[in-house]
Formats: sequence, C-alpha cells, structure tokens
Amino acid sequence: MSGKDFNRFGFGETQRVFAFQPSTTENLLALSEEQIHQFNKTGYLTALPGLSPSEIGNLRQYLDWLIGEVVSADDARNSYSINQYHRVSGPLWDLIHTPVFVDYVSDILGPESVCWSTHLFCKLPGDGMEVPLHQDANYWPFTPTKSVTIWLAVDDVDEENAAMRFVPGSHLDGDLRHAELELDGSVVLNRRVVEHEKYEDNVVLNEFPAGEVSLHTDLLLHGSAANLSSRRRCGIALRYLAAEVKVVPGGEDWIRGAVHVGAGDPSGYWPHRSRPLKEEPHKMAGFSGGFDGNS
Repeated sequence: MSGKDFNRFGFGETQRVFAFQPSTTENLLALSEEQIHQFNKTGYLTALPGLSPSEIGNLRQYLDWLIGEVVSADDARNSYSINQYHRVSGPLWDLIHTPVFVDYVSDILGPESVCWSTHLFCKLPGDGMEVPLHQDANYWPFTPTKSVTIWLAVDDVDEENAAMRFVPGSHLDGDLRHAELELDGSVVLNRRVVEHEKYEDNVVLNEFPAGEVSLHTDLLLHGSAANLSSRRRCGIALRYLAAEVKVVPGGEDWIRGAVHVGAGDPSGYWPHRSRPLKEEPHKMAGFSGGFDGNS
C-alpha cells in the first residue's frame, strides 16, 4: 500500500497508553458476566436492546429532517458530516442519556464517564464510499485507550446495504499501523490499517434491525463497504470514554463537546455541555474534513 504510515494521531511524540483495558464484572447494570467476557475477548457486542419501535420511529423522522437540512445546504457537508451535532441538536443530546445506553457504558467503562462525540454515518442508496478497516484510537488523541462506541441502527442493517464489519479479537493486537489514503470520493475516512487484506477472511458482519445497538472498543478493527443497494443505511455512533482518560498535549479542543453521563467526571477535567436550546444545524456549516470524505 502506498501512503504514509501512521501510529499516532499527530500530536508530536507524546507517549500514549495504547492497550485494551478489560472490563470487570462488578456492579453490572445491563450486561451479564458472560457478555462482559465476550466483549473482552472479541472487542464488541452486537444486536443488543436499544430503542423501542416508537422511539426509533420518532428519531428516524427527526433525522430525515436533519439529513435533508445538511445535504441540501450550499456548503461542503454531506450525509457523513453530521458529526458532533449534539452541540446544536436537542434530540441527539437526549440520545446520549438514553438510560440503557448509560447502563451499557457504566458496565464497560465504570460509573464515571463522558460522551465526547456523536457521529451520524448515513450511507445513502448507491453511495460509493467505503469506510476502510481502521482502529478508532488511531485517530483520537486520548490516553489511555479506554472508550466504547455505541452504534445505533437507525435503519435495518445487513450485508446488502453495507453493514459494519468487525475483526474479532483485533483489539488485543495493540497499536496497529495505518496508512493515509487520498480522499478521492471512494473513502469516508482517510486512513486504513496496513496490510488490511490479511484481515479480510476474519471479518464478521454487524447485522441487526433498526433500534438495536452494538458496542465496540476503540481498538477494534472495523469498517464498512460501499452501499450499492437501493436502501439507505443510517446509524449513529455515540462515543463514550472513562472520565480518567485525558487528551495528549495539542488535543485540548477535543474535550469541548463533552457531556457527562452516569457519575460524570468528579475531577472536573471534562466539561459538561448543556442541552442545546434550539435546533441550529447551520452553525456546523464549516465543520467538514477527513471524517466525511472531504479533503
């Protein structure tokens, strides 16, 4: 593969604690001991209860409006650009606090945690962009690597409309080298794990109906193919981390969208962003880049 190899986000040579932090089975709220052991072994759990049919229906109706507002605007944003919109969207801020989601996060990370990011991954019908196999932690300036993503299916997801693909156990391989990709319209994210071909035989599809969720650690290799079907494939990534996690020098801007959940952050290191008073997606018009396929 051509391109520059990456092992760090790019904030100098700051040392990070880059290793999987196993979850314990103490004081579980929503997951079983067996599920915790499974998460520690494979790096993910899938097809877990999330929102009720009425709840996901209401959310889908709202997101149909939000996606329409973004993709029809006269700027660089596209259907992947709805990143960090909990800063300007009350329903997305509320979604972070869904009780069962907070319980999952507490079971994986402990009671003191924050949600630092929300990202809508909306693959429209006939969307030719791939999400390359990658580790989230390769992009993020956090230490230690102790975070979990809740991925909520807004639409039914299956192989036909480009369900996510996981590489079980890859989270135990540490800091995998990534190569930079050209944002030429074929990829959403601008990095792919080096020698990605050797993982292809081990991928599993993350298929489940709308309203259910999967959980994955920041070190798990995952991605998704292009959606060449006539069906949309929309999901929301809610990204949480343990309050003990810090940013490396140079990454201070990454804490600004933090929202406390559970016991929050008693230390005060992570701020707590309050619920937006009104819907203002236009305020994010200038926010686009390598996370949505824009160069």
